[in-house]
Amino acid sequence: MKSKQSLILVTGGARSGKSSFGESILKDKEGDVLYIATAQAFDDEMKDRIRKHREGRHSNWITFEGYKNLSENIQSYKNKVEAIFLDCVTIMVTNLMLEHDMDWDKAKAEEINELEALIFLEVSKLITEVRTLNIPVVLITNEVGLGIVPGNKMARAFRDIAGRVNQYIGREADEVYFVVCGIPNRIK
Repeated sequence: MKSKQSLILVTGGARSGKSSFGESILKDKEGDVLYIATAQAFDDEMKDRIRKHREGRHSNWITFEGYKNLSENIQSYKNKVEAIFLDCVTIMVTNLMLEHDMDWDKAKAEEINELEALIFLEVSKLITEVRTLNIPVVLITNEVGLGIVPGNKMARAFRDIAGRVNQYIGREADEVYFVVCGIPNRIK
């Protein structure tokens, strides 16, 4: 039996406990849960992080590894999963940014705006698609705007794009949680 539709955004700082909290929202699902892992294993540290995440997943969670064309990719899971968990939006944004061969030190505002539009298209298509599934969807993201202004152009562009993506998803979400020190705080 399908669960009630809800779109839940969980945000917080690095190592705040947001992924663990987000997973706990779906822990009692008896049917399959689609786990969308957006990270790529570029180095040993990331390989270790991915391994730890895999080991912690429930046995009924199906893993899809990817960060683009997600709206099309999840269509094959329609009526096959009871919920979706995506970890994480900010890594997805990072990967989409890095796909574009751009000299960040010389990048003009128009180039960055075009890239942001492409990323927003990807995210909005994902949100539109998950809304059609009529199941709970939990999206994990990092809160990127609480620190100092980054010192380089690429980091500032990332912060700005990820921040605006988070704002968009926050507006679209039925519930939003901010996790601090492992403690979830419902803010919407």
